[in-house]
Amino acid sequence: MTMSSQEMIDLCKKHTMFTWTAGGQVSPMPLAGAEGIWLITPEGERVLDFNSQLMSVLIGHGHPKVRAAMKRQIDSLTFVFPGAATEIRARVGRLLAEVVPGDINTFFFTLGGAEANENAIKAAQQFTGRRKILARYRSYHGGTNATMQLTGDPRRWANEPGMPGVVHVMDPWPYTFSWGDTEEEITAKNLTYLEEVIQYEGPHTIAAMFIETVTGTNGLLPPPKGYLQGLHALLKSHGILLVCDEVMAGFGRTGKMFAFEHGGIVPDIVTMAKGLTSSYAPLGAMGVSDRIAAHFRENVFWGGLTYYAHALGLATAEAVIGVVIEEKLVENAARLESVMRAEMDRLTAKHRAVKGGRCIGLFGMMDLQKNSAGEPMAPYNGSSPAMVAFAEALREANLFTLLRWGSFMCNPPLCITEDELLLGFSIIDRCLEVVDPYFEG
Repeated sequence: MTMSSQEMIDLCKKHTMFTWTAGGQVSPMPLAGAEGIWLITPEGERVLDFNSQLMSVLIGHGHPKVRAAMKRQIDSLTFVFPGAATEIRARVGRLLAEVVPGDINTFFFTLGGAEANENAIKAAQQFTGRRKILARYRSYHGGTNATMQLTGDPRRWANEPGMPGVVHVMDPWPYTFSWGDTEEEITAKNLTYLEEVIQYEGPHTIAAMFIETVTGTNGLLPPPKGYLQGLHALLKSHGILLVCDEVMAGFGRTGKMFAFEHGGIVPDIVTMAKGLTSSYAPLGAMGVSDRIAAHFRENVFWGGLTYYAHALGLATAEAVIGVVIEEKLVENAARLESVMRAEMDRLTAKHRAVKGGRCIGLFGMMDLQKNSAGEPMAPYNGSSPAMVAFAEALREANLFTLLRWGSFMCNPPLCITEDELLLGFSIIDRCLEVVDPYFEG
């Protein structure tokens, strides 16, 4: 017997906890199915998924090739201990070595992005013999003990103190000021500042710097021109490893298979999850350069997981990567970037409450403002009546996305068509009408 929406909500609230919220205040969306870019409620209503759930269902929901691959794996082998060799582990390791650029050819498999970053911390510290980690304030790297401390955003506060040795630095794109008038100036000044921080901390004490190649929930911010190249060179000059967190940006979201390709660099370590399996099954991975891999062939890597290289997750990843390549989803994200940008420009011109938007590939966010001075519609780490009204309008219009303080996400599955993308923005257009009255002039 299928539960009704209300039964589903009531039992989930009674017997389960929800993330990043007080359980008594949450109003969960009841869902019974999903197909393509659509979510389906128990009553059969269709909801446009304009955020790929958590920026993760890249190939769309319910792809038959992936479902079939998962069923085949269940019928053959689901779990063995991490010390075993399996055919699916061998195939996916080889496949990732082929699709990840440069000399990143060796992978450590986890259950998600936080665990991938946890193990990247271990690998960096063990490889270099150093302990400190640099991370940026506008960042999110996971909800585990160590990754929560890497994270710069307010979700870190309630979880402090955690792992010691994390040093946070300002981003190229701070919240309240600018490093310069041009991207080149911004890059130069930010890297000069970073060089000084490194000197203060002692370069010989710093193992690695973690960055989201494109900042995710904290602003959807592509790096300014020259930043990745300059950062890579600066860190290398001090023997500090560069770790690119591609949990959100990887596997085509930005119009390249990996976002660091836009900067023409290859990091020492890359972490991935979400799009690796399109979230059909839990899986993450840490990829390391040949130099680091050689070290751990001679030295113990002190890290491990019960569900390391889980066969079902690996089979899912193999099928998903196949779909991404065969259906040219990376190319589709690159092609539709101009369509998304044009729609963002249209909404900015039409609605006085819209400050602007930005995107790279199909990785986008729009900001709302409360006045002509550009003050955000909601404060840092807060909400406002306008954002509550906007969220309610989107829900009533059957469009799902995430709101972040005074901004909202635009991250549909990479299989979306141009017409479907325009449909999503037309729904947002109508919903923004409830926000405009909150603009103060």
